[in-house]
Amino acid sequence: MCFHKESWRQYAYKLKRLRSILYEGLGLKFSFSNSRSCRTVVSTPNARKGHAMKFVNLGSDIAPIFQPKRALILTKMTRYEYEKKKCQSRGALEEQDLKNYLESKQSDYHGLLERHNGHFKALRTIKQHLVSSGIKTQVVDRWQFGNKGIEWADVVFSAGGDGTFLLAASKVKNKNKPLIGLNTDPVRSEGYLCLPKIRYSAINFDQALKRLLSAEFRWKWRQRIRITMSGQHDNEEPIELHDQQLKFPEHRFSEHIGENEEMRYPVIISQNNRRERVLPVLALNEVFIGESLSSRVSYYELKCDDKPSYKQKSSGLTVCTGTGSSSWFFHINHLDKGGVKEILRIGSELTGQQFPVEDNETLEKITQTFNNSLRFDSSEPYMAYTIRDPVVNAVYKVDKPRDFAKRIIIRSRMWDSSLVIDGGLSFKFNDGAVATLEIFEEDALRTVSFD
Repeated sequence: MCFHKESWRQYAYKLKRLRSILYEGLGLKFSFSNSRSCRTVVSTPNARKGHAMKFVNLGSDIAPIFQPKRALILTKMTRYEYEKKKCQSRGALEEQDLKNYLESKQSDYHGLLERHNGHFKALRTIKQHLVSSGIKTQVVDRWQFGNKGIEWADVVFSAGGDGTFLLAASKVKNKNKPLIGLNTDPVRSEGYLCLPKIRYSAINFDQALKRLLSAEFRWKWRQRIRITMSGQHDNEEPIELHDQQLKFPEHRFSEHIGENEEMRYPVIISQNNRRERVLPVLALNEVFIGESLSSRVSYYELKCDDKPSYKQKSSGLTVCTGTGSSSWFFHINHLDKGGVKEILRIGSELTGQQFPVEDNETLEKITQTFNNSLRFDSSEPYMAYTIRDPVVNAVYKVDKPRDFAKRIIIRSRMWDSSLVIDGGLSFKFNDGAVATLEIFEEDALRTVSFD
């Protein structure tokens, strides 16, 4: 018997739907797959009592199924909410106080309020369509977002932009828990990590949900970096940079912030000399290591894979995944057409050959080819690192300021430095601290692609 491609898809979907109805009738619960082959855990009410778990094969990455019973939505903090909290922390509680404060720094109060209302309109739209589809839904903010809600949900949505997606990704550890980003401000936010904003922004969530429930998508995997800390300061609590500015605005850019952190998080050296601690969050974009005060030189030892370690002085070190290769890593290393033209001009003078210095089309192709080579796929199980502004002299030499690695070890020789994950969570990383950065297949984040 011959089937068209679409007929096969419809037949497979109907078969999966009938199977899910059958299991629901038996009181079973579906969660998402625990491997690339989409073997899905099916748990009964007795499963928590230690009874055996059943496994059902629901297809592969390119033939997925999406039938969640519970959804968790992480909403972003709008700029309006952020500025209001800052005012309230100073004792200014009235709306007019906020207006006066924003006007004092030439910020548009009405514009912020309009975008705030637009975000919450989109948020209500998302929740409405999920509930209408029979999916129990909870909405949480950044302070309410934690393991309890994540474990309760079958799927997590981020409502905001890339920053909200990164916050969600740092805490969703289970690779069988899909994370789907929805852009609530497509005009002002690119939302690279979210669903395509032209057709599937949050305000058009009904179209996105229709495709998800019809299995008209594929699972997309994004590798993440696992960080293991050892040596000094491995037992300290992280600092949320977003919260730090709200709680300690006067310390945000102070060179003495290390002294204040010591007071809040005392280090017991005798207890952490030989300990190892896997950090409670994973990095989806990148890890930055360097002095907290950017004008200071960062000093550290670097070891990549099986190569020997060596000491470096620079403006810090960034390590990214394939997802992050289009972000900070790209902007640090990319070339513009003027730079390519200058290199070719020098090459012509030194070699006597006539390179196409004035050929704009060729210059554009060379520039694009180089810049595209900086990006790599989010599913690739390796990292790319960049030594920012390396010090090069008779003592310090850098053969490769940019390269790839599967395992990176950094030992701090700094006195007031930080290890920052995805620009949001900061860990103290002073002299004696050691960080090991690795990628493990089980840490991959399950997301969605409509390509």
